[in-house]
Amino acid sequence: MTTEDYSNYYSIDPNRYQICNNNNVLVFSRVFLPTLYSIVFIVGFIGNGLVLCVLIKYHKMSNMSDVCLFNLALSDLLFLLSLPFWAHYTAITHWSFGSFMCHAVMALYILGFYGSIFFMILMTIDRYAVIVHTYTSILSKHRSVKASIALILFMWTLSLGASLPNIILSQAVKSNESDRWTCSVEYPVGTAWTSFIYIELNILGLIIPLSVMLFCYSRIITILMTMKSKKKHHAVRLMLVLVSVFFLFWTPYNIVIFLKFLQQLGYMSTCQWYQDLNMAIQWVETIAFTHCCLNPIIYAFVGQRFRNLFLKVLKEWFSLCFSQCPTGIIHLSETRNFS
Repeated sequence: MTTEDYSNYYSIDPNRYQICNNNNVLVFSRVFLPTLYSIVFIVGFIGNGLVLCVLIKYHKMSNMSDVCLFNLALSDLLFLLSLPFWAHYTAITHWSFGSFMCHAVMALYILGFYGSIFFMILMTIDRYAVIVHTYTSILSKHRSVKASIALILFMWTLSLGASLPNIILSQAVKSNESDRWTCSVEYPVGTAWTSFIYIELNILGLIIPLSVMLFCYSRIITILMTMKSKKKHHAVRLMLVLVSVFFLFWTPYNIVIFLKFLQQLGYMSTCQWYQDLNMAIQWVETIAFTHCCLNPIIYAFVGQRFRNLFLKVLKEWFSLCFSQCPTGIIHLSETRNFS
């Protein structure tokens, strides 16, 4: 999730970089990004939309884990709703939606990004509290509706706080040279805002969530391995998948973001580095974006409870096609889902 406008893929700041031909990046991005953004939008919208439908239909049977899953899917949908606008923007290299929509799309984009990260962290901490500190944790003892609502609002407040700089500073600007409009985050000249945003992305987007996941799941796995449950190996494998997928999809993106941070400080400022990083950010950014398509599969459909409810919904909606499909419904409160 870059904070630059897409025209930065195609132009060079003459005060910092040597003039070089960036046409290959322009041609590649105008075809590659709109195509991949469209695919991510369609797949992610269907998956996360199904998660919301199931959780809304059976909200009376939901617990804290399901509430987190609902908000995770909602965050991913907010993020996904911005992709058609970015796809159109990169395809024609011109922002044609006006100033208000520039702020609105940037808000969907960045708020959905941080919301998804923070609710993954909250789901991880919730599992840790329930399994490792079942009888001592505040989260375990006071899991009331009011406490859950307060916690969810707090996470959205954190997401909004992390997003505000990009939302406020985003602008639709008309170029005097090309007569085209751009939508980008315009940081005050002579400030360290750009470097701050890069570091914020690294810390909030990778270091903190990965550290929380590694700590919590390592403790959870230790507890599960002492239990005499036939499902413990499935739960352990699922947790290893959660951490591995998050690491594989987000680490390349954060590495490139860190390299761009170094470039902002004056390192690697040659034309070749500029071209390579502009090309690399397109690949790793799209890989990271596809993680929101996998969230419904990893967090929802893999779990037996949610899968049973999903099949029940399909059976109600498409009774003819699914009349022979056994649902094996179990009450949401009967068992704790590890996925």
